[in-house]
Amino acid sequence: MASRSAQASSLATNKKRKNEDREADDQEQNQILLSSSSSIKPYKSKVLILCSRGITYRMRHLMNDLANLITHGKKDAKLDSKHALPSINELADLNSCNHALYFECRRHTDLYLWAARCPNGPSIRFHVLNVHTMDEMKMTGNCLKGSRPIVTFGAEFDDLPHWKVCKEVLTNVFAVPKNARKAKPFVDHIISFSIVDGKIWFRNYQILQKSTIDPSATVNPKKKSTESSIVEDDDLSLTEIGPRFVLTPIKLFEGSFSGPCLWENKDFVPPVQAMKENKNLAALQYIARKDQETDREIRKEVLISKRPDNELEKRKVFA
Repeated sequence: MASRSAQASSLATNKKRKNEDREADDQEQNQILLSSSSSIKPYKSKVLILCSRGITYRMRHLMNDLANLITHGKKDAKLDSKHALPSINELADLNSCNHALYFECRRHTDLYLWAARCPNGPSIRFHVLNVHTMDEMKMTGNCLKGSRPIVTFGAEFDDLPHWKVCKEVLTNVFAVPKNARKAKPFVDHIISFSIVDGKIWFRNYQILQKSTIDPSATVNPKKKSTESSIVEDDDLSLTEIGPRFVLTPIKLFEGSFSGPCLWENKDFVPPVQAMKENKNLAALQYIARKDQETDREIRKEVLISKRPDNELEKRKVFA
């Protein structure tokens, strides 16, 4: 009996030791997980969206459309001075933003877009063309407000270095982080960037799924839901939502709204220069037309003076 009790006590002590060892191992693993999770901080991104004074209604509507697409964006008041762009870095710091989108209006007709990473750069200046807002287009596409988009780029963005920088900056601006405060856990639209003729074309599409449920069929809805849970690629389609516009890259700077110029578009013609050339062409056409009129009057007078007198004219017959 004594030996049996001793064996039972030894087994109990062994079980206690094993349980203690397991608890110690679990605690160590939990500590390792906590330390790793504390060392890996979640990626936080925020975009400051603002514009300059003198912006038109169409430019303002485009800015509002992009602000609705950029869920992790923060809108700010209009910037008073157009010559103190580095002060946007201070505004971004006050609003806890690490990226900035600045809409710059010139002469109430030309729209420029600055996309920058604050406060160290780089920054890119674009000329915005062919602007069409959501209210103007009235497309059939629609998506959930606050949902995260799939940002896609064409294969041309990997050809040249300045296109790679544009791709990185636009990705940081338009790609909504997973842990954004206002973002919803849904992906139902695609933002597309493609390069055509040296310009970046922006499009926004909704992801549509074709309905595979026959309303006239009498099938158990639970079974039907399990069968239709698998979505094939053929069942998906795209419908444009808007807005749409075209970006012409002008300059690429090393810093944020400042610094040395890393790349410049030599083929870009400023709108002011194009307007001057059109005015000069119209002026030359006007001068040529007036010269033709004066030449015609001179030729007419010469022909009249050289014309011989007619003896049957009234002034000679009734003289």
